[in-house]
Amino acid sequence: MLRRVLEFCAYRGAALLAASIFVGLFVPPLARAFRFIITPTVVGLMTLVLLRVDFAAVFGYLRRPWLVVGLLAWLMLACPVLVWAIVRLTGFEGPLATAVVIMATGCAATSAPAFARLVGLDPQLSLVASVLSTLAVPFTAPPLALGLLGVALPLTIGGLSARLALVVGLPLLISLTVRRIAGEDRLTPYGRAIDGAAVLLVCLYGLGVMDGILATLLDRPAFVLGGIALAFVGNFGLNAATAGAFLPFGRRIALTTGLLSGNRNMALYLAVMPPETGFDVLIFFALCQFPLFLSPFLLKPVYLRLVPRV
Repeated sequence: MLRRVLEFCAYRGAALLAASIFVGLFVPPLARAFRFIITPTVVGLMTLVLLRVDFAAVFGYLRRPWLVVGLLAWLMLACPVLVWAIVRLTGFEGPLATAVVIMATGCAATSAPAFARLVGLDPQLSLVASVLSTLAVPFTAPPLALGLLGVALPLTIGGLSARLALVVGLPLLISLTVRRIAGEDRLTPYGRAIDGAAVLLVCLYGLGVMDGILATLLDRPAFVLGGIALAFVGNFGLNAATAGAFLPFGRRIALTTGLLSGNRNMALYLAVMPPETGFDVLIFFALCQFPLFLSPFLLKPVYLRLVPRV
């Protein structure tokens, strides 16, 4: 019975993700209750992702240095400069302008491999980009934010290394242990159930990250609705620009890179930004969860039409 429930969650994953963000928004006590388990859910999610990942395919991408290096350079260097240039050319100013540029400096979301599998794209490439961009962010984001905006980001190599060890190193150890004990043949039939469990963990994360958003919406509706609109523009804009840039590598790779480029890890910035950071900037990082959680639901039909399931 549990297996069938989890498989159903995988089948309806995009809709469940979309629903979770609104449940968290409109049921504040539930969002508050799950706020403190955000980090455990991320660790659990990465463990499930690694149980499903094809390591041979991962190493295959690592043997394509031009693709990997080019993708990292685009994600971590070109995208922030592109967003900053658009902001400057349009004359957009204020905290939201600052926030959307900082958003573009972020690494790919931890959930990127799970989202890619959910919509029929490449989870292996998403895993490579997510891990390597997290490694790169303390070297790229602070100088870019300081040079483009004059904003000092408190991202240290030591702090990010500790976080990476927690959200990648520990899940890798657990997943390899489970693979060794259970064996690939015994795990394979449970693949869809594992995907469903990953969907549920992302939903729990979505509940927790919405803590406090409803109060802000009621107090400043125009700002919150404008911030959500800007978050969608930033997410889908980076998605489209990245997909176009990587189209020469094939449609599936292009769409995968687009999805992970739009979905940036704003939870990382929410965790490390100091209290004196402007409230409007921090609230925008939380509002970026709306396009992140809704993108699989909104874009899955497009991906299924453009790329056959494999």
